[in-house]
Amino acid sequence: MSKWIKKDDRVVVIAGNDKGKAGIVLSRLKNRVIVQGINMRKKHMKKTQQTQTAQIIEIELSIHISNVAFCSNDDKPVKVKVKTENNERKLIYFDKDKEVVLRVIKTKVK
Repeated sequence: MSKWIKKDDRVVVIAGNDKGKAGIVLSRLKNRVIVQGINMRKKHMKKTQQTQTAQIIEIELSIHISNVAFCSNDDKPVKVKVKTENNERKLIYFDKDKEVVLRVIKTKVK
């Protein structure tokens, strides 16, 4: 599910020009994510006081969160599920590998 994707998660692009490429989420902005090395665009920078020459740099632009999915170690998209453990903690785990826990979502405090 795309709502569980956070910063530093490993994801793969499932739709668009960069379909099949994998990367790490650098930031998340509501419904969009910036993934390292994905959706690269060239930006023309003017000459400023810090940079004495004009230059062309490549930056990552955001893509919609529905176009990415969690990926396994071999860069294939995987489905994730949420499991409640002892009615206290919620865990995200990969659907195929039932024991591999991705992260703890929520812990109830008593």
